[in-house]
Amino acid sequence: MDIEYKVDFFTDWHCGSGLAAGADVDALVIKNGKGLPYIPGKTVKGLLREAIEDIITFYGGKEDPRNQSLYQYFIEAFGIFIDNTDNPDLKNVMERGNAFFTNAELPKDAQDIIESEKLYPYIYRTLSSTAIDPNGIAVDHSLRRIEVAVPCTLYGKILGLPDDGEFNKLVADGLSYIKRLGQNRNRGLGRCSFTIVNKTAPTQNK
Repeated sequence: MDIEYKVDFFTDWHCGSGLAAGADVDALVIKNGKGLPYIPGKTVKGLLREAIEDIITFYGGKEDPRNQSLYQYFIEAFGIFIDNTDNPDLKNVMERGNAFFTNAELPKDAQDIIESEKLYPYIYRTLSSTAIDPNGIAVDHSLRRIEVAVPCTLYGKILGLPDDGEFNKLVADGLSYIKRLGQNRNRGLGRCSFTIVNKTAPTQNK
């Protein structure tokens, strides 16, 4: 099963690129080739994996007979880490799952308008923060400035999910479980909601 979803951001958000802009900005938003923000597929995969694991745990865990088939589908989609630490003859390995997560990006028509109208300055802003000592005075050299993207809607796809109705409902519940994304989530950034907009049977030879 292939799923197309959208992410609606309600606040500014920051998915980091690991880059800075000299002395002006300490952390830049990750951008595509057109200079527009996106969410890496691996970020969505990690958040959804964690959400589904939390849901399965809430309903009794993988040992519960009711969850065993769902957990097998989960492994099929997301893979599994095999810990062989106790066996010196074997290495720890990560068996990859079959699901593929595309990057979540702005719709193409929106990208084209931003590019043609040169609207890039309206897509980003810079937030500043500093540490405050017990006396209410800013700590020296603690000023930090990060680039954030403004609230918007992005679209992405999850390809190659197991074609099982109960597992697909679990995936939908997992997406709904994600309420914040990116850096500084505990400071109000990245508040969002995920919504499935389309489901299709997988096509061959992706």
